[in-house]
Amino acid sequence: MTILDNSHEEHSAPTARTPQPATGIPQPPASDSFLDRFFQITQRGSTLAREFRGGLVTFFTMAYIVILNPLILGGFSAGNAPTDVAGGWLSAAQVGAVTGLTAGVMTILFGLVANLPFGLAAGLGINSFLAVSVIQEVTWAEAMGLVVINGILIVLFGITGARTAIFRAVPKELKAAITVGIGLFIAFIGFVDSGFVKATTGGPPVQLGNGGSITSVPTLVFVVGLLAMGILVARKVQGGLLIGIVATTFLAAIVEAVMKIGPASDSNPGGWHLNTPVLSGQLVSAPDLGLVGQFDLFGAFGRIGGLAATMLVFTLVFTNFFDAMGTMTGLAKSAGVAHKDGTFPRLKSAFIVEGIGAVAGGATSGSSNTVYIDSAAGIGEGARTGLASVVTGVLFLGSMFLTPLTSVVPLEVAAAALVVVGAMMMAQIREIKFNKFTVALPAFLTIVTMPLSYSIANGIGVGFISWAIIGAASGKAKKIHPLMWVVSAGFLVYFARGPINVLLGA
Repeated sequence: MTILDNSHEEHSAPTARTPQPATGIPQPPASDSFLDRFFQITQRGSTLAREFRGGLVTFFTMAYIVILNPLILGGFSAGNAPTDVAGGWLSAAQVGAVTGLTAGVMTILFGLVANLPFGLAAGLGINSFLAVSVIQEVTWAEAMGLVVINGILIVLFGITGARTAIFRAVPKELKAAITVGIGLFIAFIGFVDSGFVKATTGGPPVQLGNGGSITSVPTLVFVVGLLAMGILVARKVQGGLLIGIVATTFLAAIVEAVMKIGPASDSNPGGWHLNTPVLSGQLVSAPDLGLVGQFDLFGAFGRIGGLAATMLVFTLVFTNFFDAMGTMTGLAKSAGVAHKDGTFPRLKSAFIVEGIGAVAGGATSGSSNTVYIDSAAGIGEGARTGLASVVTGVLFLGSMFLTPLTSVVPLEVAAAALVVVGAMMMAQIREIKFNKFTVALPAFLTIVTMPLSYSIANGIGVGFISWAIIGAASGKAKKIHPLMWVVSAGFLVYFARGPINVLLGA
């Protein structure tokens, strides 16, 4: 297998491909400032103001992870925290501190090295997998050791060029479908997080609100925020998303102050999801970084055996690898920095740094850090370069000290921004030739599988497999890149890993 050279991608895209700002304002005149030259701000049709604004918006839409990650991985006592096989548990305060630390460092590094407006933080898929499944077999330290191994493998794939080669092998129509699927996925996440859409029992899988009606005030705030942001973006107001987030947060705070709604719970189903828009108590506190370095690299292999531990690593690698690849594909297209074949500047560097994020996340016990689809909110605000990522990263570092402030923006407000951005990303559907069914069905399956299975990796896997099989059965086997077959075979193993574990006794 020939590994493709990626050296030409380390340079900026030609002027012909340079995107115009999201607002449609003509490209500003060139600047001789260091920041402009280093981040190629003018060359990509952006301004310092847009980059700072985009970085702020990305942080506000991602800040929930500083609150959510500790709720998933840790607790304030063994009684309300996920405990491992040895009865060990992680402190929520410590998880919150390392979540902000790792997200800040990795997002800044990504901005400086890859020069792309993507934020990195603890991946929600992997942290849930660790808390629900992995620690039923190993300790927390051993689980984080597996995350580090997963990251090392991903870095090696990036360094050798294997990840870039796989990326290039994906047809452009499938890349467009991945972008559209991610847009639909993040919109669905926004609907679910806001309570606009809820799961049901004994009826259809989901429904609008409660019994088909919007009955909670926080969900109504989401609707107001969604409409406000949509209007601002439609009218091409500079800073529309940021203005919408701030204004709707103020509205939420006023509503909470008057109505005393409180957080959602079994006894208060109409409350705010995740965090309540109110400031109270101590606003600044020193972070506890006691979890840094608390991982056991090979302990899981000794505890559950090499085969079982290897299958866990395989699952982590596949989820991490393709979630990030699909997310970066969609974000690059949204930012207007993607070339016609779907690649983008500094592709190899981006893959390597993202892999380092997985290593860092395991080493700090905050779970694997990966590129966040929420970055699309900052891109929608006009961010086009790594300067926006640096701004986001600095704010994440500050969040270690200001956790109460990061929790002021309720999830319902962030959810409204995600839905607006999801609508923006749907524009890529025009690149898919739906009149050719060999393209239409794999693209459709990719798009719908992501939101319906709540996984980007699942959507990519279904798309790869269906593209290869349908294309070959239609007499177009020679047009399918060999790596598509290799990856499709890997996804077949990924989807069948449950029965395989049973057969092998893992």
